[in-house]
Amino acid sequence: MSFFAFFLARADVLVYFSIFIALFIYWINGIRKSTAKMPPGPMPLPVIGNLNLLDLEKPHESLMQLSEKYGEIFTLHFGPKKMVILAGYKIIKEALVTRADDFGERAIDPIFEAAFNGHGVLFSNGEQWKSMRRFMLATLRDFGMGKKSVEARIQDELISLIESFRSHNGKPFDAHMLINTAVSNVICSIIFGKRFEYDDPTFEKLIKMLDENTKLLGTPKVLLYNYYPFLGSLLGLHKKVVQNTKEIRSFISQFLMNRRLHFDANDITGYIDAYLLKQEQETTKAQTYFNEENLLGSALDLFGAGTETTSTTIRWGILLMMKYPEIQKKIQEEIKMNIKPGQLPTAEDRKKMPYTDAVIHEIQRFGNIVPLNAPHSTPTDVYLRGYLIPKGTEVIPFLTSVLYDKTQWKTPYDFNPNHFLDENGKFVRHDAFMPFSVGRRACAGESLAKMELFLFFTGLLQAFTFSPPPGVSREDLSLKPDIGLTLVPTPYMTCAKPNY
Repeated sequence: MSFFAFFLARADVLVYFSIFIALFIYWINGIRKSTAKMPPGPMPLPVIGNLNLLDLEKPHESLMQLSEKYGEIFTLHFGPKKMVILAGYKIIKEALVTRADDFGERAIDPIFEAAFNGHGVLFSNGEQWKSMRRFMLATLRDFGMGKKSVEARIQDELISLIESFRSHNGKPFDAHMLINTAVSNVICSIIFGKRFEYDDPTFEKLIKMLDENTKLLGTPKVLLYNYYPFLGSLLGLHKKVVQNTKEIRSFISQFLMNRRLHFDANDITGYIDAYLLKQEQETTKAQTYFNEENLLGSALDLFGAGTETTSTTIRWGILLMMKYPEIQKKIQEEIKMNIKPGQLPTAEDRKKMPYTDAVIHEIQRFGNIVPLNAPHSTPTDVYLRGYLIPKGTEVIPFLTSVLYDKTQWKTPYDFNPNHFLDENGKFVRHDAFMPFSVGRRACAGESLAKMELFLFFTGLLQAFTFSPPPGVSREDLSLKPDIGLTLVPTPYMTCAKPNY
């Protein structure tokens, strides 16, 4: 949907004219701060900047087209806001890895400021971010991230998920919420020290609100709120996202109050308990970041990030197996060769299953779950490739341009597991594979996500063969993503035929 189509459909002429005047003044103030030394880009129009060049429902596609014209570094005006786009593997690696300190700050868009208010890990900066991230990583490791203990949690959840799939008796069903619930239960067992039943109404509501927020955050109206926050507030474009976030935060807060009442330093069962223990240890310090707001914020970060991207990747995986049954069959043959009947897959099995590993990596690459990455910003004036990026400029390390980089992948727009296999069928790593981003701001739960993807995906293909519903051919299956902050599959039905 174009900027003009969205706006004209929602404003009469008088209101539109008034808004136009206000935005023009706002744009003039912003454009005066421009500098000719910044990276080149298309000439901005008054008020709207370069929004006329963007499809607000699929901005990643527009940015790919613009990168073809303007290269690996260019400036775009999103309304009055200037952003620098980094496109391609080489420049993103240089910025986020080689020059991590220069691009290590998080740009916090207005919608996330309204929802998170700078607390937690994902949407914070400075010493607070360092303290919270260090604690989060240490605590996740303590609770088994990447180790046998968390493997057992995933396997237990896999059993429940298989039982839920099996209950449909091979008939068509939408696996969306079941997969979201199973994946979320893994991170919930780490946050809260407990899992939830699939039919728990409170848990079901939390998952649905998180799912709704993911969709809303990628819609044109929320994007416009980020570009024109004063106007977005007047039109209430952000209210539903903020309300859903408050309700999820309220649930965590109620759990926290209960745990605080019954807290036992000798019985630490989850992230919240570990945080409460840390608070006790910090009581003698004059200054600490371990307050309740950062606890709620970091727990919310874990809940959201630990649910959405992994579950979406698994949903893409099932869709792609229906689309390419020959790939599904080859995975199942590898499973039979390496995992005994009746045994669940283990993390160690990955080493013996290069084809399955390659397919999972290709699902992540092709699915392109977080196309725009989370935005970064420059803590000081920075020069990159001879261009000045002023302090505080929002920088988009455009992940689609890496995962679909023509210089790095033989067939970037095709689903091709051979991207991760050598001529002997052995798995090969690829430097341009960065779905979790890279550098200081890379996903804190990457090792957990990798283990979940292998165990869930392999376990589901061990138990079932997935096919489209009767009357639907594999050619009918669309691989076009739906609108959202993450690229999710267009809703689909699947049939899970038991293999045993």
